[in-house]
Amino acid sequence: MKKIATYVVLALASLLTLAPVIWTVLSSMRPPAESLSPDGSFVPSSLDLSSYQAVFEEVDMWLLILNSVLVTALIAVGQMVSAAMAGYVFARFEFRSKNLLFALILATMMVPMQVTIVPVFMLIRGMNLADTLLALILPAIPTAFGTFLMRQYFLGLPAELGEASQIDGASPWRTFASIYAPLAVPGMAIVGILAFNYHWNEFFRPLILTISEQNFTLPLGLVSLQGNMGTGSVATVLAGVVISMIPAFLVFVFGQRTLREGLTAGSHR
Repeated sequence: MKKIATYVVLALASLLTLAPVIWTVLSSMRPPAESLSPDGSFVPSSLDLSSYQAVFEEVDMWLLILNSVLVTALIAVGQMVSAAMAGYVFARFEFRSKNLLFALILATMMVPMQVTIVPVFMLIRGMNLADTLLALILPAIPTAFGTFLMRQYFLGLPAELGEASQIDGASPWRTFASIYAPLAVPGMAIVGILAFNYHWNEFFRPLILTISEQNFTLPLGLVSLQGNMGTGSVATVLAGVVISMIPAFLVFVFGQRTLREGLTAGSHR
């Protein structure tokens, strides 16, 4: 009986979570005239994929996708590398004010992005990178959460491996690159997957740091579809939303095993 109650609760929670997504997908396939069904029906009376074609006709969808893939992939790789190196230093090296510096890095997680966006914009403009894709990539590579995560991950790895490599004459960089980094791949994968999902859907920074439509990412470019709201063609807007969800969904589907193994790795040591 207890197990049945658990399944019922989980099913209800899943339904509440997935209902908006299901409604978005189904509504994107409504005929434009029925974008917002007056009778409130959940399932469309007929399936019409013309809204997906309209998305590619009204915005340069391929350019938006290319920009988003380029920006998000480079940020994810950059965070994986920088977080792994910083986490390794904080986990395995002793130096003056290490704990204070680590505390300051963690403290940056408490500062809202809206507070730092103006200084970041001024720095980007001073580097002549305003309205470029690099303006979105470079400031996002340092990650306080990723540094914390990788530090904890490296602390869970045997210190004897590093000591043995030092006895064999390996440099600190060789020890990291040849021994610890391969063992930390699951942790790095967590950082990469979380970074991809977050920055793929990011809207605020691209809105501030880019001006030209040729540098827009997918969430920012889809704003131009809101013109359809005035005509009642909500299906076109929702079709763009569905297209934008596909890459993040695929990353989660194919990366969930790595994500799960990385999050539970510490409990097996």
